[in-house]
Amino acid sequence: MFRMPAHACAPAPDASRVMIIVPVYNHGATLADVVRAALSLHPHVLVVDDASTDLRYENDQARPDGSLVPAASHPLCGLAVSCLRHQRNLGKGAAILTGAAASAKKGMTHIITIDADAQHDPADLPRFLAAATADPLTIYVGDRDFNTPNVPFSSRFGRSFSNFWYAVQTGRLTKDVQSGFRLYPLAVLDKIRCLERRYGFETEVLVRASWAGFAIKNLPIKVRYKPAGERVSHFRPLMDNLRLTLLNSWLTTRSLLPWPQKKFLPDESGSVSALHPLRSLRLVLADRTTPKNAAIAAAIGMGISALPIFGLHTMAILLFTGIFRVNRFVGLAAGQLGMPPFVPALCIEVGHYLRHGRWLTEISLQTLGYEALDRVWEWCLGSLALAPLLGLLCGALVYAAARTLNRTIRKR
Repeated sequence: MFRMPAHACAPAPDASRVMIIVPVYNHGATLADVVRAALSLHPHVLVVDDASTDLRYENDQARPDGSLVPAASHPLCGLAVSCLRHQRNLGKGAAILTGAAASAKKGMTHIITIDADAQHDPADLPRFLAAATADPLTIYVGDRDFNTPNVPFSSRFGRSFSNFWYAVQTGRLTKDVQSGFRLYPLAVLDKIRCLERRYGFETEVLVRASWAGFAIKNLPIKVRYKPAGERVSHFRPLMDNLRLTLLNSWLTTRSLLPWPQKKFLPDESGSVSALHPLRSLRLVLADRTTPKNAAIAAAIGMGISALPIFGLHTMAILLFTGIFRVNRFVGLAAGQLGMPPFVPALCIEVGHYLRHGRWLTEISLQTLGYEALDRVWEWCLGSLALAPLLGLLCGALVYAAARTLNRTIRKR
C-alpha cells in the first residue's frame, strides 16, 4: 500500500497527530459543509478529490506541500484545508490510501475518514479522536443509527449482508462493516495488502486487518439520508455488485484454506472459534443469542460436519442455520469440530461395524487404498448413525455452558 516513514511507525497517543480524510467524487454541493464542520473540531483536514468533474483548481497549481490551490469557484476556496487530486477516477479505496500516504509523510499516526455527501455528522469526530488516543492499534468503524428517516433499503440490506460475510470470513461479530466513518491507525494500514481499490476496499481492509490480529471495534454515530430524489450515489449496481461478489468469494475461499494468515498481533477476544469455546460463547451471548439458540446452532454445525458432503459443509451449515433462524456463527464454529481425521475416522469405524459386525483394525494400503470406495461407503453409513448423536451431544454441552455463562454474566 504505502510505506510509513520510520518516525511514524510507532503510534503515539496524541490526537494532534490525527488527519481527517475526506474522499470526494462529485459531491461539490455538500463538501464545504462537511469540511467546515470538521475544521471547527480539528485543525488537520485533507480532501482527496478522486477526479471530480464539479471541482476546479488554479491550473493545477501546487502548494509547497504538494496540495492544490482551489479555484475561485471551488467550494473550499479560502478554507484552511489541503487538497490532493487524482488525474483519473481510481475509486474510494485509492483515495483513502492516497490520503493515508500523505498523512504519514506529515508525521500523522492515524486518519479518520468521513464521507463528503454529508451523510455523517462531524459532531461525532471527538469520539474517534478519543479512541485514537486510548486504543492506538485498533480500527474503529462508525455504527450508523438507522432509526432515522429516509434510510434506503439498499443500505439496510448491504449492512446485514456485509456483516454476515465478514463474520464468516473472520469468525468475528461486528455491527457495521459498510460505514465510511472510520479511524485507521496508519501502522495497521502499513501492514495490510488489499487487492480492492473501490467500494470493496472498506470491506477487504477490515477482513485482512482481522486476519492479521488487529482489533475492529464500533462507535455509535448519527447518520442523515436525504430523500430518494435528492441523494447522489456513485454506486454502480451491476459492476460494483459484481466486484463485491468476486471479492467476498475470494475472501471466503481464502478463509477456508488450510495455511494460516500472517499475524502482527496475537488474536484477542474478538473471534468465534471452536478452539476457544468459552470465549466464543461469551461473545455470542453478549450479542443477545439465547442458550437454546446457540445449542441448536451448535447441534446443526456438529451434525452436518460429520456428513461426507465434500466441500459443501459451510454452505449446508449456513442454509440450515438460516432455515431454523439460529446463530450461524455458532454453527460454523461447531462445524470446525468435524474436521478430519477424527470424526470421519469414527464414522468409518461405525460404518464398518454396521456392515461387518466387527471394528476395522487394519490400517494398510489394502484397507485405505485398494478398498477406498468401501471406506467412503462406510463413512456415509456411519455418519448417518453418528451425526444426530454428535449433534445432540454438542448441542447439550453448548446449552449447559451457555446457561452457566449467562448466570455468571448476570451476577456481574
